[in-house]
Amino acid sequence: MLDLTTPSLLFSAISLILLAYTNRFVSYAGVVRALKESHRKMPDPRNLKQISNLRKRLYLIRSMQILGIMSLLLCVISMFFIYIAWQTPAAWIFGIALLLLAASLCVCIWEINISVKALEIHLEDIGSK
Repeated sequence: MLDLTTPSLLFSAISLILLAYTNRFVSYAGVVRALKESHRKMPDPRNLKQISNLRKRLYLIRSMQILGIMSLLLCVISMFFIYIAWQTPAAWIFGIALLLLAASLCVCIWEINISVKALEIHLEDIGSK
């Protein structure tokens, strides 16, 4: 049986995750701007690989954020249903919120793997010497 505290426990976790996602987005935005400026001054084929990689990562971060926000929203809706004593819909909605949070974390793992590939691209010239 769900009570009001169960969905509310996810609030702090989801908020911290969303903060981490936003920080990643902000740092990538800075990298994109710097890379674009660098590429405009002196074109380099590696920059094109990095730009493609960053574009993919930005879209993944957007997906992570959307899934996290939807999870938080469904937790709120679940709490409302608990408040008005609709236990079964509240439980289902809370379950969906958990699945969305899990999906967000899975996309995060995917994005981290792509980030490692970006660092490998950046370090290619060092390894080839």
